[in-house]
Amino acid sequence: MSGLKIAIFGGGSSYTPEIIEGFIVRHATLPVREIHLVDIPAGREKLQIVGALAQRMVRKAGLDIRIVLTEDKDAAIEGADFVTTQLRVGLLEARIKDERIPLKYGTIGQETNGAGGMFKALRTIPVVLDIARRMERLAPGAKLINFANPSGIVTEAVLKHSKVDVMGLCNVPIGMKMNIAKLLDVDPSRVDIDFAGLNHLVWGLNVRLDGKDVKKQVLAGLADDRNFTMRNIRPIR
Repeated sequence: MSGLKIAIFGGGSSYTPEIIEGFIVRHATLPVREIHLVDIPAGREKLQIVGALAQRMVRKAGLDIRIVLTEDKDAAIEGADFVTTQLRVGLLEARIKDERIPLKYGTIGQETNGAGGMFKALRTIPVVLDIARRMERLAPGAKLINFANPSGIVTEAVLKHSKVDVMGLCNVPIGMKMNIAKLLDVDPSRVDIDFAGLNHLVWGLNVRLDGKDVKKQVLAGLADDRNFTMRNIRPIR
């Protein structure tokens, strides 16, 4: 059967509709035939809600993409071309502890860096490595795209302790690029940024517009908090 099979771990995540939209708009060049949305029993209700939305999106687009809602990890992985991880081990209750415990001791409370990031890494690495082991057995040619935080640490663990071809993603750098392009009122393709650091702890060292250094202009614009926020959802003005 032609077309790609995708397995998405954390299928009940609020990020799922966005990735489904991405598959829909790119279907001509990325012909997906089957998407397995995988979650755990504790996330069953969310999976049903988000999965039903994904199915409606595909039908509305008029595309022949099968959306499968499942808790069966092996069935989702078997024969997959790509596996993505966007899971949160311990759910939001664990994130609250990751961020509040370090603050109690005067250190950064953040889910990808510092003590909180290490807490999350210790919970997440075994789960993602388990997925990698299943991929080695059931889909040895598949590629793993990790979006689970702390993305850098988790991705490094998979690189060092499995044979899986893995790539780690974080939306902060691309988000910075999009924000700067909006600030400059230009197409993002014209903006180039040199980055350093880890996910959620990243620096833009230099910013260029059509090859010309515009870092001072950008810093002045970002100093106005009306132009920049770390919130995922911006307030309505």
